[in-house]
Amino acid sequence: MTEIVYDNLPDGLLTALTYGLSLAEHPDWRHGSPELCLSVNSTNVIWAHAVGFLAEQLRGTCPFSYGSTINFGERIVSESEMTAFCVFAPLVLDRDDYLGIEVGIPGHEGHDVINIQGMYPIHEVERQFINDYGLEAFWKSDWEPTNVLRRPAI
Repeated sequence: MTEIVYDNLPDGLLTALTYGLSLAEHPDWRHGSPELCLSVNSTNVIWAHAVGFLAEQLRGTCPFSYGSTINFGERIVSESEMTAFCVFAPLVLDRDDYLGIEVGIPGHEGHDVINIQGMYPIHEVERQFINDYGLEAFWKSDWEPTNVLRRPAI
């Protein structure tokens, strides 16, 4: 698994992308395979490593589809109380830049398509709320997706 990490891109955010998750197979991946994108207001690269770790450990078993929640099982980094992630569209990319990215060789189009999925750190109580009521209900709550030191939104 490869992690590509950008510090201060966009301004003030640590942004990380994975490469390697899409090389696995999953029955839910019919319209492309995922790679992950994280953007947080932090300088702690452990956030990026955590997403890379999850991609490596869960490839082929987790669909990483919108609304999926992933329990990290402990604090992701020591300074934050967050212990989980939810998956949705990436915060810092335009739709044309994260969906249907063709990476196949010429003449083999449509076989190797990547969709970049956003990973959002959340609290355990938020993970449970999303599992019970859905991502849309949580997304409409008052929260700042890049703030890894925020209090639970619900």
